[in-house]
Amino acid sequence: MQEEKAHILAQIQPSQERKLRLRWLLALTTLPLFGVITAFGIAPQSSAEKTENVAVREVIEELTLPDSAPTVAQVALQSPLWQTDTVRKDDTLGSLLNRLNIRNSEAIAFLRQSPDARALASKLRPGRSISAQTTTDGQLLELQYRYDGNTALVVKLDGENYTAQSLTLTPETRTELKSADIRSSLFAATDAAGIPDAVAMQLVQIFSSDIDFHLDLRQGDHFRVIYEVGYANGEQTASGQVLAAEFINQGKTYSAVLYRDADGHAEYFTPEGKPLRKSFLRSPLEFSRISSGFSTARLHPVLNTLRAHKGVDYAAPTGTPVKTTADGTVLFVGQQNGYGNVIILRHAGDISTVYGHLSRFAADLKKGQRVSQGDIIGYVGMTGLATGPHLHYEFRVHDKQVDPLQIALPELPKTSVANLEDFKQQSQRLRTQLTLLENLKTAAVE
Repeated sequence: MQEEKAHILAQIQPSQERKLRLRWLLALTTLPLFGVITAFGIAPQSSAEKTENVAVREVIEELTLPDSAPTVAQVALQSPLWQTDTVRKDDTLGSLLNRLNIRNSEAIAFLRQSPDARALASKLRPGRSISAQTTTDGQLLELQYRYDGNTALVVKLDGENYTAQSLTLTPETRTELKSADIRSSLFAATDAAGIPDAVAMQLVQIFSSDIDFHLDLRQGDHFRVIYEVGYANGEQTASGQVLAAEFINQGKTYSAVLYRDADGHAEYFTPEGKPLRKSFLRSPLEFSRISSGFSTARLHPVLNTLRAHKGVDYAAPTGTPVKTTADGTVLFVGQQNGYGNVIILRHAGDISTVYGHLSRFAADLKKGQRVSQGDIIGYVGMTGLATGPHLHYEFRVHDKQVDPLQIALPELPKTSVANLEDFKQQSQRLRTQLTLLENLKTAAVE
C-alpha cells in the first residue's frame, strides 16, 4: 500500500510543478500591461504639474459688430424691377397700368393728363409691347411703349417730376436661318419652325413657277431659308425679304438666291445666275385644291348633262385673291354666260387665260390695262353656273382650250445677271450658310 501511495504522489508532483510554472509565466506576461496602466495613471498628474506654472492675463477689447443683413423687401426696394407686357384686345389704360404694378397716383395722373403722355391711352393697340420699371411699392421709374416699328414713348421720373418724350428708334436688320420638314402643309411646317407667315408667302411666290403648293407638296419634303428680320430697341418689328432658299420637293431640289444690283433692283436667280421667274405661274391661287380637272366629257353639276370641261376648277373660299399667271393685257372684264364674272387676259405668243365665277374684280381693272405676273385681278366667288365658291381657270392657245396642268409652259428668254462675278460672291456666301444650316441639323439628329 505504501508503495502505491508513493507511486501516485510521484505522478501528482510533476503536474503541480507544471501548474506552478504556468502561474509564473502568466505573471511575467502581464507585467508590461500593469506598467502601461501605471503610466496612464501617472501622466495626467505630470501634465497638471506643468500647467500650474502658466501665466494668465485678462484682455478686454471693443469689437464693432457688422450691420444686420437687409431684408428681402429692402433688397427689392433698392433694386427696381422691369416688367414687360403685351397690350390685350380688351385693355384700358387702367388695366394695363395695374398689370405693370404702377400704383403711385402721381404717375397715373401724369399718364392720363400730360399732353405728351396722354396719347398713350389713344394709341393702345393689341399685340404691341410695353415695359415699365417700378419699385415693389408700385412707384413708376420709367415706362417705354413702342407705337410702331420706329417710334416709342418714354416716360421717366426726373427728380420729383415725370417727363415724357417720343423717340425715333434706330432700326436694325438681322438675318435668320431656319429649316423645316413638310408633314401636313407648308404653313404647319413654318409655324413649327417659328418662321413668319410673310416669309412662307414669299417662298410660295419664289417657287410658284416650279412647285404647285396645293398639288405637288409631299410629306417628307424639306426646305431651308435665309431671311431678313427688322429689330428696333431689341424687339422684332417685322420680317423682311427672303435672301436665299432651297426647297426639296419629291426628291428634286429647287434653289433661289436674291441679287440686288447697283441700282437697287432685286430679283431671284438660280445659283448659276439664271432668272428664276418663268413666263407662267403654275397656279392662279396660292393655296387651294383642284375640285375638277380638264375633261372632254364631264357630268355638269348644275345642268346634270355630259359636257366638256375645258379648264381646271380650284376650290377656295369666297374672297380668295386671284393672281394673273403671266404678264398680259386685259381683253375682257365683266359678265359672260355661265362664267359669271370673268376676266380674259391676252399674253404673248397668242396665248390667253380665263378666270371665271369671280365674286368681284380688282379695283379700277378695265379693258386694255396692262397687268404683271402675280398681280391680283379678282376674287374667288360662285357667280354664273356654279354650285360652290371656286375659280374656273382656262389656258388657251390660238383661242383653243388646252389642259394647263399638262401643257409645256413657254420659257422666258434666257438671260443672266449683268455682273456675274458680283452675283457669284453673294450667292456663294448665302449657299454656304444654307449648307452650314443643314449640317448643323444633321449633327443634331445624329
